[in-house]
Amino acid sequence: MTDSNESVQALNNRARADLTLDGTVNARREVELHNGTRTAAGDTVITRRNDRRLRAGRSWVRNGDRWTVTEVRDDGALTLRRAGRKWGAHVVIPAEYAAEHLDLGYAVTSYRAQGITVDTSHVLADASMTRETFYVAMTRGREQNIAYVAVDKPDSAHDGPHPGDNEEATARSVLFGVLQHVGAEPSAHETITTEQDAWGSIAQLAAEYETLVAAAQHDRWAALIRYSGLSDDDADDAITSPAFGALTAELRRAEANQHDVETLLPRLVRARGFGDADDIAAALHYRVARATARLARSGGARKRPRLNAGLIPEATGTMSPDMRQALTERRDLIETRAGTLLDTALAENHEWITKLGVQPKQARAAQPWRNAARTIAAYRDRYGVNGPAPLAAPAEAESRKLDTARARAALDRTRSLEGEPKGARQSPAARPVGPSL
Repeated sequence: MTDSNESVQALNNRARADLTLDGTVNARREVELHNGTRTAAGDTVITRRNDRRLRAGRSWVRNGDRWTVTEVRDDGALTLRRAGRKWGAHVVIPAEYAAEHLDLGYAVTSYRAQGITVDTSHVLADASMTRETFYVAMTRGREQNIAYVAVDKPDSAHDGPHPGDNEEATARSVLFGVLQHVGAEPSAHETITTEQDAWGSIAQLAAEYETLVAAAQHDRWAALIRYSGLSDDDADDAITSPAFGALTAELRRAEANQHDVETLLPRLVRARGFGDADDIAAALHYRVARATARLARSGGARKRPRLNAGLIPEATGTMSPDMRQALTERRDLIETRAGTLLDTALAENHEWITKLGVQPKQARAAQPWRNAARTIAAYRDRYGVNGPAPLAAPAEAESRKLDTARARAALDRTRSLEGEPKGARQSPAARPVGPSL
């Protein structure tokens, strides 16, 4: 992975040349692609346009899918097999699609890499890369993430120094610049404050927590899907689907809400077939979301949800001790950060905190009020809410809607506890009702 299209094309050509020399790629019959590169049997390629008409088993050709070319036909059409598969999941793509919407798949830009997970990622970094794209690129590999840093030193073929050359550049200094590259021009003090705040924010810690959870529990969720009653091919399609991450996140949310996912998922698989499903993982995600919401409303999950700072579903189940420790460390940092933000808002009488109602003095109500207020503080920090209102405008993104609902429930809770007399109880009509969040 790298940041420029030019570098991606050069890396793709270099990889293909090496594979042609060792016989992996059969270059005797080739097809030209849109950017001037060529492909032949044995090449790894990436499709760049969704086309439901092109079926590969139970799935279809999607933007970002990786394939191996198995045959180049006389008319320029290509037979492709999903990358990593030794059999099955073949598709024939017409010559027009191949010429316009196919790229070599040995190298990609950091932007294209979002959503891709591989065993090892190799990242070509230079001083122009931003920390956001560097973070994406360096979190794609399950086993290793390796950076190759261009230090921009002239080679011996150059005829002398050039203006702007940095003779003291090192890989460490270039990467430091990448991590500082956010496109703004703040003062030194502002930069230090911003960096410390950003890397300690709940937005950053939650992203790290979610990334670690995805790696720590990948094998667990894959095994659950394989033993859920799906056929081997359907299970493989679900695990390799782009919707696999969303499905596992939904399963973790359900488990945090005290649902028995190891019983639930096989029941949902048995309930209805997948003959009309374009994406089995996406269909399962929808079924899990519907079923867990319905169970919560009907009283099937009455225990308190396991959530970090009232927002982030806690990871449970079997995982390695190192992963468990890393997740525990970030959970503690999230909880500490939320408490510190709340204490600061109370001490400095921030406007948003005054709109939660008066903090009750009675011990019976004080701790529930603080827990709810801490959830609101965590929500504001995670989504960059800076205005005087406790919460921002209604969220549009699906991934944020549930957190918004949790924060709104917390806001209702603080107001219901405001100045609650000792021993007072809410009437049934005053109690908030709705699905467990």
